[in-house]
Amino acid sequence: MPAIHHTVLAVRDLEQSLRFYRDGIGLEVLQDRIVEGDWPGLFGAPSRALHAVFLGDSSTPDVYSGVLELNVFDADLGAAPTEQAHYGLSLISYFVDVEATLARLDGLGLGGEPARIEQPTPNGSITIATVRDPDGVTVLLTPGSITRPTS
Repeated sequence: MPAIHHTVLAVRDLEQSLRFYRDGIGLEVLQDRIVEGDWPGLFGAPSRALHAVFLGDSSTPDVYSGVLELNVFDADLGAAPTEQAHYGLSLISYFVDVEATLARLDGLGLGGEPARIEQPTPNGSITIATVRDPDGVTVLLTPGSITRPTS
C-alpha cells in the first residue's frame, strides 16, 4: 500500500524557515545534509547540489513518517528557479513500486511524461521518478514502503 514518505518545501531562506518550523512549531532536526543528484532533470532545480533538512518527531517509531523536508538548492543564492521549479510546496513523496505505479498512471492517462533518475545510495542505486497530479503538483515516487508498527 502506498504511504506518504515526506513533504518537501523549497525555501528561500533556510534560517528563517528553521526558526519557523523548528523553533516556532517545535519540529526536531532529524537530518541536515547536502545531497548531489540530477535535481535539474528531476525537479527543474537550478543545481545538482541540494541542502536538505529533515524535520519531524524523533520519538515517532518510523522517523520518516510525517517528515517535513526543507530544500535549498546551491544555485538558489541569487538565482531564480527554473520554470518547472518553484518555492513553497515542492512535492509530495510516496514509497511505492516505482515501475508498477508508473505503468498504472500511464494506463489511466495520468501523471504526464515521468522524469526518472538513478540516484546513488549507500546500498547501490535506486530509480526515482516524478510525475504531476491533475493540478500540477509534483509527486516523487520512491521505491520502498513504510513498516508500520503492529499493535
